[in-house]
Amino acid sequence: MTESIEIRPYRIHDYEELVAIQREAFPPPFPEELWWRKEQIAAHEDVYPQGAMIAFCDGIAAGSATSLIVTHTGRPHTWVDISDNGCIRNTHEPLGDSLYGIDLCVRPAFRSRGIAAALYEARKQLVVRSGLKRFLAGCRIPGFCRYADRMDADEYVRRVAAGEYKDLVLSFMLRQGLRPIQVLDDYVEDEESLHKAVLVEWTNPAFAESTERKGQLI
Repeated sequence: MTESIEIRPYRIHDYEELVAIQREAFPPPFPEELWWRKEQIAAHEDVYPQGAMIAFCDGIAAGSATSLIVTHTGRPHTWVDISDNGCIRNTHEPLGDSLYGIDLCVRPAFRSRGIAAALYEARKQLVVRSGLKRFLAGCRIPGFCRYADRMDADEYVRRVAAGEYKDLVLSFMLRQGLRPIQVLDDYVEDEESLHKAVLVEWTNPAFAESTERKGQLI
């Protein structure tokens, strides 16, 4: 039987379900204080409700994603910098050119059922509807820790993009049509990725030929 996936904007009244998703997606030793707080969810609803998405699979809350609009400059940044520490009030730019994803998580029981892919497709549709140039996200590279003693992060990313290595997160991003453009140091506390991330991009087809390629890795 085909599963039904529904995506809609989340609201403050969805808070308990959103935290339940994060509690299962990020269990200990992930620090509980990094799960969404009510004031952050309220800010997402108030500042940019279109970017706040919750996914239901056959009526059960299964995943969520949060985004804001920024102006892409190519400058290095951290998750805290770009997300306003998860509140987006001071970093969301209504007149910016790019949708930036700051969070996506899926409950373990619902993984490999198309939830994350559906959320990324919803983000792409939002980019197109809004006339934005691209979708961006800071992508974890948890497989990097196994190779860091023999190569830098740029080479690791190039090899994953070339299909030589598989990375749990980056390989999934590549399958969604995103491409790596820039390694970011000290992006977020993440020992597996050695605290690094790679900025990935999906370009709105309407801007595919005119979008400037800054810091392209491949």
